[in-house]
Amino acid sequence: MLSDSYGRVATDLRVSLTDRCNLRCTYCMPAEGLDWLPKPELLTDDELNRLIRVGVTMLGIEEVRFTGGEPLLRKGLPGILAATTALEPRPRTALTTNGIGLARIAPALAEAGLDRVNVSLDTLDPEVFERLSRRRRLPDVLAGLAGAAEAGLTPVKVNTVLMRGVNDTEAVDLLAYCLEHGYRLRFIEQMPLDAQHGWRRDDMITADEILDRLGAAYDLEPEDAQERGSAPAESFLVNGGPATVGVIGSVTRPFCGACDRVRLTADGQIRNCLFAREESDLRALLRAGADDAEIAGRWRAAVAGKLPGHGINDPSFLQPARPMSAIGG
Repeated sequence: MLSDSYGRVATDLRVSLTDRCNLRCTYCMPAEGLDWLPKPELLTDDELNRLIRVGVTMLGIEEVRFTGGEPLLRKGLPGILAATTALEPRPRTALTTNGIGLARIAPALAEAGLDRVNVSLDTLDPEVFERLSRRRRLPDVLAGLAGAAEAGLTPVKVNTVLMRGVNDTEAVDLLAYCLEHGYRLRFIEQMPLDAQHGWRRDDMITADEILDRLGAAYDLEPEDAQERGSAPAESFLVNGGPATVGVIGSVTRPFCGACDRVRLTADGQIRNCLFAREESDLRALLRAGADDAEIAGRWRAAVAGKLPGHGINDPSFLQPARPMSAIGG
């Protein structure tokens, strides 16, 4: 197992397939983009498949979530997914995407065994979407959501980050849209993971503020807390249920004590926390001819050193050198 010194066991693997993205969201990267990883530094499909296999068959990984950058930009995604779902024991699979191109590829992903999908959607206003993402692609995102539902990747989940003075007036409208279409909405507090290091706590809409805004239009009742487990979202019944809305208070309501995640970057680095300052290099081991046991040992050691929390609220907190697009969600 992948256990740390605080008794937590990592069973949820987040796999970044690429650091590239086809949007330029203001809270993630500058308008000109970033210096993308050179192709030779990226794990090949075979290398990714091998590391996922080691994680699942030797280290107790039970769920694999594919992320980016934008994971749909990885041409080998369906094959990587099929190789993952063919493992024994079969892990649960998920994908976090901005939704662009999802409508076209959703049937192939479902056929390859994808269980569920999370789509980022921060606004329903085309002008706000363009200001946020620097692209005119809102119709593509909405089509991606519909395509995922049609392909059976349900329940389709929607991830939303509210920012003060940008889209913070849309909380109720976004929930109404998701309720109408049968999507499950989760609001996420904005975290200090932008490439520009421009995050300011005052610009972040907190979990309490989100609940206050939703509460003005809906009756919200907490679901049984014991059912949450290691899930990051606090879930609330909307108007008595069965529909729910989630709130992930990563900054003001940290859930580090129950965290079960470990991350593999697109260039083969293990990160035991989203905000880790250190990484452990599995790519070098792979390319030096290490066997599976050596790789598993390095992976265990990386997770064993996990800190008790992300430290965002500590005066000594330092933002990771890598932005979210290079780490993977």
